[in-house]
Amino acid sequence: MPVPLSPSALSSLAAALRAAGCVFAEDEAGLIAATADHPADIDAMARRRAAGHPLEHVLGWAEFNGLRIAVDPGVFVPRRRTEFLVERAVSLAPDPAVVVDLCCGSGALGAALAAALDRVELHAADVEPAAVRCARRNIGERGRVYEGDLFAALPETLRGRVDVLLANVPYVPSEDVPLLPAEARVHEPLVALDGGGDGLDVLRRVAAEAPHWLAPGGSLLVETSERQAERAAQAVAATGLTARVATCEERYATVVTGTRAAG
Repeated sequence: MPVPLSPSALSSLAAALRAAGCVFAEDEAGLIAATADHPADIDAMARRRAAGHPLEHVLGWAEFNGLRIAVDPGVFVPRRRTEFLVERAVSLAPDPAVVVDLCCGSGALGAALAAALDRVELHAADVEPAAVRCARRNIGERGRVYEGDLFAALPETLRGRVDVLLANVPYVPSEDVPLLPAEARVHEPLVALDGGGDGLDVLRRVAAEAPHWLAPGGSLLVETSERQAERAAQAVAATGLTARVATCEERYATVVTGTRAAG
C-alpha cells in the first residue's frame, strides 16, 4: 500500500531531491511515496535517488508503452523514445506473428508488443543474467526468455520463421560512453550501452544473421541515433534486406527497418 504523506512531508521530500539535482523533484517525490510500502522505505529510496541511482531502479519499475515494467538494479532502463520502435513493429506484424526481442534487457519491448497484438509467439534473449531474470518476470507466460549472445541463445526451430525481429542493440560509440549521464554510465550494464568504435558493431552482427532467421516478408527493427541512421541503413541493406529509416521528432527516436523479400 502507498504510504500517505502530508503535504509538508511531500514538499520536504521534493526539496531534498531537488537539492540533489533531480530536475523533476516534485514528480519523483510523488512516485516514491506512491511506490513505498513503509515510511522507512521512503527514506531509503530517497537516499538512493539522491546518490544518483536511476529513478526506475529506485522504484523497481518503469512505465513503458502503457505498461509497468519491472526494472531491477543493474538492468538497462527502457527509454520512452523506444516506444516508437514498438509502434513501428506493431504496424508491420502479421496476425498471428512470431516475434523475437534480441538484447531484450528488461523485456519491455517484447512485453509491449505481446500486449498490442492479438496472437503472438514471443521469444526474447539477452546476454546479461540479471536482465534475463527481469525479462522473465515481465514477459511471464506470454513468451520464453533465453540467456545467451544474440542469435546463439535462440532455438534453431525459429530459423526462417520470425515475422518481427526487435533488436534494441547498444549504439553508443565507445569513446562517447564516458560522456553519458552517470545514471546510465554507472548503474546500467556496459554491454547494453557500448556499441563499439562507431556504435554499430552489434547492429552489424544482428543484421548479418537476420536474413537467416526472418520469415519471407519479415522485418528487422533496430533503434539508432539520427547521425548514425544512414550508415546503419547501409549495413542492413548490405545483407540483402530492404532498408528504411523512420524518425519521430517528438521522441527524438530513429528506427531502421530491414525487410526480407516476400517471395
